[in-house]
Amino acid sequence: MGSSERDSTSFGLEDVNEALSALTIDAAVERPRDGAVITCRLGLDGENPETLTLLGARFGVSRDRARQLYTRAIGQMIRQHQATGDTDLSVFAERYPVGWGDERLVRTLLAETYATDTDIVAQDWAYLKLRLAGHELQDAKRVAGFVFQRIAGWQQKGRWHLLPPQQREEIPADIWNPWLRRVEWAEGSPAELPGTAARTLDLDDDGRGHMYSEKLGRETTFDTGLQARLFRQLDGSERVETFQEYPAELAYDIDGSERLHHPAAVARFTDGRVVLIDVIPLGHTAFHASRAKAAAGRAYAHAHNWGWVVWTGGDQGVAELTTRKVATRHENLLRNRLAEGPLSWAELSGYRADTGMELLDLAALTLRHGWRWDRGPFKLSRS
Repeated sequence: MGSSERDSTSFGLEDVNEALSALTIDAAVERPRDGAVITCRLGLDGENPETLTLLGARFGVSRDRARQLYTRAIGQMIRQHQATGDTDLSVFAERYPVGWGDERLVRTLLAETYATDTDIVAQDWAYLKLRLAGHELQDAKRVAGFVFQRIAGWQQKGRWHLLPPQQREEIPADIWNPWLRRVEWAEGSPAELPGTAARTLDLDDDGRGHMYSEKLGRETTFDTGLQARLFRQLDGSERVETFQEYPAELAYDIDGSERLHHPAAVARFTDGRVVLIDVIPLGHTAFHASRAKAAAGRAYAHAHNWGWVVWTGGDQGVAELTTRKVATRHENLLRNRLAEGPLSWAELSGYRADTGMELLDLAALTLRHGWRWDRGPFKLSRS
């Protein structure tokens, strides 16, 4: 298992997220908009990070103004912490030590970016992690800039029409077999695929990647490395007749607040079957926001007689995670505790220390029992 896979299925990055969420909540006491800007930009609550274009639309400002709002909010939050030191940020110093060289820091930050599917905000996340770990301002900016350059470089490599044909990635003929077995199929004849993407507002945002699809004869855009992998597999597989990226805009509800989501792709296979596919890292599939989006995606797909699947980019899907074996004693301890009320991050940390529970164990139990896993700040409850 590579470092990115280990991070995507361990509590390490959730410790980072919760520490930053605590800082953000403190900042929001006096500046509520600052807290909302940071949360939406970085995806602290389990939602997808937002491009600056989407962030600007959310707050009714231009893209450049959204960047200014975010930069100011982060600066004020860092200064507030430096003045008070109220929040324990030791997790940052442990993961990104000041003594590490640039290359080691860059590799670590890139692996975490891939694990959390946060490419569009990789530079912002990298800078903030380093500053909160104690790195000087210019050092943090320099290393974060290197992270951005690496991501921008591989994004350009996805523009296949600029490469000689022999460098095209070979897609194994059976690559879709395990994922087609995981599809939740609908009855009836599938509706036609849409001819255009439903997500257009931030099509040209410079945080997004672009790749040329030979199958479609045009460029597609993507937010993350996982999305890019999915599009490459759809484009290069002989079993896929055609596909459309971001085919629908889905509304879903979080505690009375309507939100919008664009599933990654819909694909028509050569046997005539159609599947709506969304991309979610395995370790994030149990978050409440992820499950709300998945429920909306499944309903939309089945209304169009399409299949539905969450694509994690790894060897396991949601079905395998749901049936993951967890020690009965550990499961019963957690079930009994949740019967008394919601569980906080501090309590969960103690439970993890006592039982050795892994992140995927918690995700499996959450899915299996229908619990609610809120993120940023963390809260686990029975409903």
